[in-house]
Amino acid sequence: MTRSAPEKLRRFYEQFSGNDHVLIVINADPDAIASAMAVSRLLWRKVLNVTISNINTINRPDNLAMTRLLGVTLTPFSEIDSDQFNRIVVVDSQPDHNELMASLKPDVIIDHHPESDVTAPFLDIRPHYGSTATIMTEYLRAARIKPSVKLATGLFHAIKTDTNDFKGQTLIEDVRAFQYLFRYANIHLARKIEQADLRLDFLKYFKTALRTMDLRKGKVFVHLGSVVNPDVCVIIADFFMRISSVTWSIVSGICDKKLIIIFRNDGIRKNAGSVAKKSFGQFGSAGGHKNMARTEIALSALKNHIDHRDDKKLLRWIISRTEKRAERK
Repeated sequence: MTRSAPEKLRRFYEQFSGNDHVLIVINADPDAIASAMAVSRLLWRKVLNVTISNINTINRPDNLAMTRLLGVTLTPFSEIDSDQFNRIVVVDSQPDHNELMASLKPDVIIDHHPESDVTAPFLDIRPHYGSTATIMTEYLRAARIKPSVKLATGLFHAIKTDTNDFKGQTLIEDVRAFQYLFRYANIHLARKIEQADLRLDFLKYFKTALRTMDLRKGKVFVHLGSVVNPDVCVIIADFFMRISSVTWSIVSGICDKKLIIIFRNDGIRKNAGSVAKKSFGQFGSAGGHKNMARTEIALSALKNHIDHRDDKKLLRWIISRTEKRAERK
């Protein structure tokens, strides 16, 4: 049964009381950060306190700029004492998306990624939506809360990012939320976040990518070797999609004893999430949306299939598992 926004908001509020200590857990990116800001605003003066915690290390310049310019305080998950909290909220993710989240038993899960086998007292998972920020904007409107400039800017930037400027998976609900937030957002601030300068030490990865890329019928394949953060793969994958002749960008790297593979495409009769899942789902977590997806595989799961220490062999293995599937989509 489809519930109205006011009914969903009522059920959301039923999960909390005035004595609650709430922990919001996110895998920090623009959509997750903005959605956590919205949850915090919804719970303002309704619970004792709210803490936002990130399970990942934030290295991407735009994410760092977003937290700094919007005044978002994040506490690394490694510094969290879970005994201090009696309510847990997960937004823009689900527990089985990350090993650190797997041990959590959330009271609330709000997400727009494909639904996995999750349970919680309150679930609102809408995989057809372009962003979780759209869902949270609907909650704010149902609560009749006018967003602050910083909150509106964060949600505005998140929708813009996750829908790839509305070139990716998008519903009319995403457009309506974006139009609503436009009234309150600081567009200059949003542009400053979006155009945050690259870190100097990231430039070496561009050099590696340009030197080693394998271009096949509009599909770019790159393996970067060891990377300081998985976000490097995302930046490189997005970079190649700016080239007019490129229809697929598949970029991999190794970080924290995992193989990370990022998928991007132009969204025309393609499904990155399906390609990722069919190609690598048997080895680790894999999935996403039509024009963007991600795979994470523990290196230990690869030892009987490929030598991950040989960059050239690893790249050829990735190509062999994805090239034909990408052509069929």
